Amino acid sequence: MTKKPLTSHLLVRVLLGIVLGIACGLFFPEPLARVFLTFNGLFSAFLGFLIPLLIVGLVTPAIGDLGRGAGRWLAVTAAIAYASTVLSGVLAYVVARGSYPWLLGGAQEVDALANPEDSALTGFFALEMEPVFGVMTALLLAFCLGVGITLIPGDTLHRTMDDLRRIIMRIVELVIIPLLPVYIFGMFMSLTMNGQILTVVATFLKVVVLAVVLSAVLLSLQYVVAGAYAGRNPAVLAKNMLPAFATALGTSSSAATIPVTLRCAEANGVRSSVAGFVVPLSATIHLAGSTMKIVLFSVAIMTITGMPIDDLTYLGFILMLGVTMVAAPGVPGGAIMAAVGVLQGMLGFDETAVALMIATYIAIDSFGTATNVTGDGAIAVVMDKLIGDRGAPSGPVADDVEVVGGSSAR
Repeated sequence: MTKKPLTSHLLVRVLLGIVLGIACGLFFPEPLARVFLTFNGLFSAFLGFLIPLLIVGLVTPAIGDLGRGAGRWLAVTAAIAYASTVLSGVLAYVVARGSYPWLLGGAQEVDALANPEDSALTGFFALEMEPVFGVMTALLLAFCLGVGITLIPGDTLHRTMDDLRRIIMRIVELVIIPLLPVYIFGMFMSLTMNGQILTVVATFLKVVVLAVVLSAVLLSLQYVVAGAYAGRNPAVLAKNMLPAFATALGTSSSAATIPVTLRCAEANGVRSSVAGFVVPLSATIHLAGSTMKIVLFSVAIMTITGMPIDDLTYLGFILMLGVTMVAAPGVPGGAIMAAVGVLQGMLGFDETAVALMIATYIAIDSFGTATNVTGDGAIAVVMDKLIGDRGAPSGPVADDVEVVGGSSAR
């Protein structure tokens, strides 16, 4: 098997885009810089056009899938996974609100993490690409159609939505992901030329450290709860999941890690029938680590840019994020791509803030995926105890998990 070059990995290309963008921003002449700003304007306009379609195309069949197959055990597993995801987001928000005033206090507030269109430099031209409908309309439509799929006989609409999902995923694979490093290059070049890059870099290095520490806290809480409920030693349970953690750290793909996660869950005493159902399903819907990162970085951006932060509004964002990110699997850098619409629609993020979210998320994508996967093992332990001898579903869900191009699925 031919080994892929290092630059084929999305993380490497994004990091190159960040480094080269900062370096080139120090000496690029204005005409050349405007070429990249023109591209960024076109790319962000197309991304804005695509986001509502992405929400409908991914969330609708995902909700439809949850209503089929394993009956009540599927519903119970989904409820536990959703609760874990939401609680992770709430924990991250509480810590961020309590620590950012002093943790980020040394950073000067950025009046405009300015879009190129709003700064001294602008692109040569811009094209309007109006979306078919707004983000909130897309969310409501996706929920209505998804729930409707579970209520009506036949599968015509479900198959149609699956086809739409495949189309959207191909657009993301062939257009968005390959061009994303160029977009991030232009964004960091613009930040450098605008004199804002030092504030951005200093801020996000602190947030990355906080994310790593808080992820360890989250996993500890998950296994303490799972161990207490199942009457098992949480330290032993967590230790048995280390191979899955390491595999996810290397692959940045929860789907690709499923076979290892299954073996780790069985090593924790989870019956194969339960593990074969819970692990693939959790790989699809349990994104506690990803949610934590998105919350930490989004609050950081809102803090340094002076955006208003309302507790109730942000709680609604977390609740919506937990549902929307069900669409993440199968999309490279999936969690943040699925979250873009909610970030824009509920928190008012502009193109530059979204670009920073994508860049910083992907920079530690593998660590978030490893947190997700390790947490799946805790859910498997809980479900094994909960189901007991009452019978467990067999696990056809595993056949539906798809890895796209070996890229991150969460």
